[in-house]
Amino acid sequence: MSDQSASPAAALEAPNPARLRDLASVSAVLKTPLATTLADRFGRQAATYAIRAVLDEARQAIAGGAPSAPTTEDLAIAALARLEAQSRSELRPLFNLTGTVLHTNLGRALLAEAAIEAAIAAMRDPMALEYDLRSGRRGERDDHVRGLLCDLTGAEDATLVNNNAGAVLLALNTLADGREAIVSRGELIEIGGAFRMPDIMQRAGARLVEIGTTNRTHAKDYRAAVTPETGVILKVHTSNYRIQGFTAEVGAEELAAIAGSVGVPLMHDLGSGTLVDLARYGLQREPTVREAVAEGAGIVTFSGDKLLGGPQAGFIVGDKALISAINANPMKRALRIDKVRLAAIAATLELYGDPDRLAERLPTLRLLVRPYAEIATQAARLAPVVARAVGVVFSVAPCECHSQIGSGALPLDTLASGGLVIRSRRGTRALERLAAALRALDRPVIGRMENGGLILDLRCLTDEAAFVASLCGLDSHALG
Repeated sequence: MSDQSASPAAALEAPNPARLRDLASVSAVLKTPLATTLADRFGRQAATYAIRAVLDEARQAIAGGAPSAPTTEDLAIAALARLEAQSRSELRPLFNLTGTVLHTNLGRALLAEAAIEAAIAAMRDPMALEYDLRSGRRGERDDHVRGLLCDLTGAEDATLVNNNAGAVLLALNTLADGREAIVSRGELIEIGGAFRMPDIMQRAGARLVEIGTTNRTHAKDYRAAVTPETGVILKVHTSNYRIQGFTAEVGAEELAAIAGSVGVPLMHDLGSGTLVDLARYGLQREPTVREAVAEGAGIVTFSGDKLLGGPQAGFIVGDKALISAINANPMKRALRIDKVRLAAIAATLELYGDPDRLAERLPTLRLLVRPYAEIATQAARLAPVVARAVGVVFSVAPCECHSQIGSGALPLDTLASGGLVIRSRRGTRALERLAAALRALDRPVIGRMENGGLILDLRCLTDEAAFVASLCGLDSHALG
């Protein structure tokens, strides 16, 4: 039946569509009490832009046949929601329940309280970054950590840059720009973020000389590769993988002797370097920086934000003459550390002067050595809390799981841990919606999918009350 056949009574009962003239003006919305609060909180200009944006959306809705126009108060509320969404940074605190302690995508090491306090002090006030308080003249920023690094590693001298990739780049450019760099084929590593040792060597100006095979390299291979064009022999610690079985490699001490006999420096990149023997804390042993220096390497490079547990940095320690040449490289300025990180680094290094209390003061180490029994007890305590938060669509149970150190450190070793496994009674899509909802919380919760369940590994959960409070933001009805 056509519209023309509708009765006059039916036409009278049909609601009139909203009209553009029903919309409030920008100035009218700005006069509401809520808009006044918006202007105080975000600034009048930002509030005005937000109100104009929601008015544009209302006009489009009316043009599409919306039955009513939003009230002045509705527009102010919508503007508030828009501004709050815009102001909420993606770079905000979250709960790392992935089971990876040093998670590269989640910022790696958590800083010690001493490092945080030092960084805040550096942000708040001027400091003698490159000023010698004794002489009243220009100083060197590296001086704030040089002595600490030398004491902790046994090196003659030390310097630092913004990360270990920068340290490798700078050292290679200084030692082998336009010259040959000899390295075992089995040590041409690739780590996350497309960092490939051959590419770094090329960018540094070094000519790569590969020797040996993927699984076996011998001392004779190094000796045969040395030419008058050799600038450096490079040894790379394969911290993010292991080659097992029929293998052979030349140890750093023997390699240092070979390098010394032909008058070229040995550079040893430890990657995720450590300043203490991790075995004393019950972890798998890794070569320490002090050992690498003692074995005779002229230059040793390592990270600050991995096993060392500090802020992002790349350390270069070793022979005084070589460090002096590295510091004279113009590239050093482009890679230098700012005062905030430098203050945090110095505070972190000072903690290593008291190894007996290191595990309680350094968050990375504290999380790595956290006892399984403690984590399992926490999982049992939190299981009913999480079950209530996610709703009846999901089952929640304590589980055994395994954490990993992360960031390429000790790749074959895992840590017995406890957590919660969440499973859906309505299929994988419901579980994916739950994972997305957890990520959308004001303080996101990040777990991992494994064997058809969502695992929340609790090894890194230290603020249990904040975690429970964050779960209050879940809408269990919407998740179903």
